[in-house]
Amino acid sequence: MNTQPNTAAARTLAAQPLAIITGASSGIGAATARALSDLGHPLLLLARRVERTEALGLPNALARSVDVTDAKEVAAAVREAEELYGHADLIVNNAGVMLLGEVAHQDAAEWERMFDVNVRGLLHGVRAVLPGMIERGSGTIVNVSSVAGRRTYANHTVYSGSKFAVHGMSESLREEVSGHGVRVITIAPGAVETELLSHTTDEAVKADYQAFKDSIEVLVPEDVAAAITFAYQQPQRVTLRELVLAATAQAA
Repeated sequence: MNTQPNTAAARTLAAQPLAIITGASSGIGAATARALSDLGHPLLLLARRVERTEALGLPNALARSVDVTDAKEVAAAVREAEELYGHADLIVNNAGVMLLGEVAHQDAAEWERMFDVNVRGLLHGVRAVLPGMIERGSGTIVNVSSVAGRRTYANHTVYSGSKFAVHGMSESLREEVSGHGVRVITIAPGAVETELLSHTTDEAVKADYQAFKDSIEVLVPEDVAAAITFAYQQPQRVTLRELVLAATAQAA
């Protein structure tokens, strides 16, 4: 993929406005990138593993290696993409880590990592695009959370706390910006077949969760990407404030 497109050509080729996706190298992020590309959107794909986003081979896409916990890196990548493709109309804050474990034994560094990525990283994405959206009176912010941001599960204490924070921030942000024509949407998936579980370092907890996933037919990333694109494609005057989706066989 050409990560240095010609500015004039990029603006001419883009049939739709710029969409930004964090955590775009795999799973829900990669599936969403493909879905939005199919709809004609130029893309800014942010992930630490830039070779994975480049390997998606999507047209009109700028891939950048960015750590979402670094506000300056996020803002610089957004500026670069907007110079190429015009203003960002959508950001999908998808980057996240899930480090399951018992609070009594879990390394506190894992707690910090989850809040850094899942909360602060999300806010950095919001801040990079929101002033422009407010100025234009239009735009959509999609925050990818989890059903664990709506209910609790054993061994999810800190992860769940970070996702409850996403829900709370999203609701409050929506109230702040609704009068400016900006939409805020929370997507809360249940168990999804992604790499997310691989982040967990507690092997016993990981095995238990994997056994649960193996016992039912969980969501695939394309299911979540379809929900994101459905919500985004609604008229700008319509906000689907929250979509909670899970495998039919997932009881809780």
